[in-house]
Amino acid sequence: MKFGVVVFPGSNCDHDCYHVAKDIIKQDAELIWHKHTSVDGVDCVILPGGFSYGDYLRAGAIARFSPVMKAVKRFADEGGLVIGICNGFQILLESGLLPGAMIWNRDLKFVCKNVYLRVENNNTVFTNLYKKEEIISIPIAHFQGNYYADGGLLNRMKDNGQIVLKYCSREGSINSESNPNGSVANIAGIVSKRGNVLGMMPHPERCSEAVFGNTDGLRIFQSVTEHFKKNIREAS
Repeated sequence: MKFGVVVFPGSNCDHDCYHVAKDIIKQDAELIWHKHTSVDGVDCVILPGGFSYGDYLRAGAIARFSPVMKAVKRFADEGGLVIGICNGFQILLESGLLPGAMIWNRDLKFVCKNVYLRVENNNTVFTNLYKKEEIISIPIAHFQGNYYADGGLLNRMKDNGQIVLKYCSREGSINSESNPNGSVANIAGIVSKRGNVLGMMPHPERCSEAVFGNTDGLRIFQSVTEHFKKNIREAS
């Protein structure tokens, strides 16, 4: 399969994602400049982390107007797979491709550290190689990572299985002490109602190689390729 990694002015995790796709999981990959008006030929689009357009106004608020985002929206609306990581998640929220909003961290400080996550739903394109309620560790690095959804939306998301990852303790407890940014219900990652768009604040590309001492993020990317291979087998 082929991954397309979008590059915005200010992206700084684009080559990391490209490296994982191309060199670690051995898939075809290309970098897509933000001024492109098409994502034709790719099977999964990645919106990487960074500070697109300097995070002016709000994180992701300007990037949503990049020419490429019209193509990404068409791609997603047609069922194409999209992964938004950190700033990419913020862009997906601003673009309306995922529900909810992102606000400043609870303590008004940039947070950069490893956190524990609990896999709430492993029946998705992006988490099928994890076990349900498995505890994994993935690093975060953000200032506007406090996910918000009102009570009605939160309940609908729970009913639809859209809450995929939650911040937790080493033992898997969901509590305020294990919540690094104040996100409602400790939410770290969600999928669209259709299930083809993933947004997550933690950086799986930063823990996808043994040389870093942690490969917990690798299965995000491998789950996508496994889903793709399965669909190919079923179609043949």
